Amino acid sequence: MDDRVAAVLRRDPVLDALIERYGPITLEPAQDPFGRLIRSITHQQVSLAAGDAILERLKASVELTPDGIRSSDRETLLSAGLSGQKADYVVDIADTFIERSYERETFVDMDDEAVIEELTDIHGVGPWTAKMFLIFCLGRTDVFPVEDLGIRRAMEHQIDPDLTREEMITRAENWRPYRSYGSLYLWESID
Repeated sequence: MDDRVAAVLRRDPVLDALIERYGPITLEPAQDPFGRLIRSITHQQVSLAAGDAILERLKASVELTPDGIRSSDRETLLSAGLSGQKADYVVDIADTFIERSYERETFVDMDDEAVIEELTDIHGVGPWTAKMFLIFCLGRTDVFPVEDLGIRRAMEHQIDPDLTREEMITRAENWRPYRSYGSLYLWESID
């Protein structure tokens, strides 16, 4: 995290305190867009530990590539811990990556809204998953995933337990153009 990021975030007293507590945080984008989406799917609506366990079992069972997922059977996906719905999602993601020849470079020159629109066209990929992709695969610095339960809980704990989503979005506007970094600090505060 460079000084410009810190200067913007430190204007918020809550983030200033989190920066003091946790020090510099870096945003290191993943190079594998398919793997990043699958990670997000495995982590949807479960704890971090449960999502990590499912992802590790999935990696042990199949090659985590579009072809690897397509060549596996449904039972293998289910035995790794995916629900039936999530198994359908990862197969749909694999199909789309194959059909559209997606690579990381496909998304690099798109603006955030275009990436979200492109990804949410895939069955099972919603705004939360697309925003995780923007932050953790593309390294976009100005994304605020208010859809994330961890973000909301951290803001409620750090700022005000009665904050609405709209108030959270308004508060995060002050962190532009580094809302992703603000989000990283909020996640750090609840880990």
